[in-house]
Parts: sequence; structure tokens; C-alpha cells
Amino acid sequence: MTNTVQCVVLKTEGEALDSAPHPGELGEKIMANVSKEGWSKWLERLTMIINENGLSTADVESIELIETHMKGFFFGEGEMGQLPSGFQAESKNAAPAKGK
Repeated sequence: MTNTVQCVVLKTEGEALDSAPHPGELGEKIMANVSKEGWSKWLERLTMIINENGLSTADVESIELIETHMKGFFFGEGEMGQLPSGFQAESKNAAPAKGK
């Protein structure tokens, strides 16, 4: 039988993560409160955060900023969980812009 959690991202019950996706207490909290689909939503957001801010996952300051965003995204702590104002994700089916 599949383990489920009440996902704080999707506000529905969903399939639980198989293991903590991040080290420490934050990872355990995420595992207990975020579904696989909710984690997938975070990975989409994480890609945007890394690209928009030019972050490196090997840099301690970047990791701290990512953790701040994680807390905001999953648990509403601070203002870091919100999309930047005016941000629109590109459609995966959109034609490339001229000159690219």
C-alpha cells in the first residue's frame, strides 16, 4: 500500500515522498508534509529561482537562499515563497523568440 500525506502545496492528499529530499529537520518536515507531486512543483520553482538569481548549489550562500525559498514555498514562512511580480512561465509549446 502506498503511503500518503496531506500535501501543504496542493492542499490534497497525495503519494508520500520515499525519503527526505533535503538534509536535516527541514527535509524531515518536507517529507511529512509534501507529496511527490508537490515536490515536483517545488523542483519547477527551484529551477526558476536558480536561473533567475544565478545561484550555484555548491555555494553556501546560495544554499541558504534556496532554503529560505523552500520554507516560504512549502510553509509560508517569510515572503520568499511567492513568484516574482510580473513573472510568467514560458509555455513548453511556445515558439522560440526571434533571434534565438
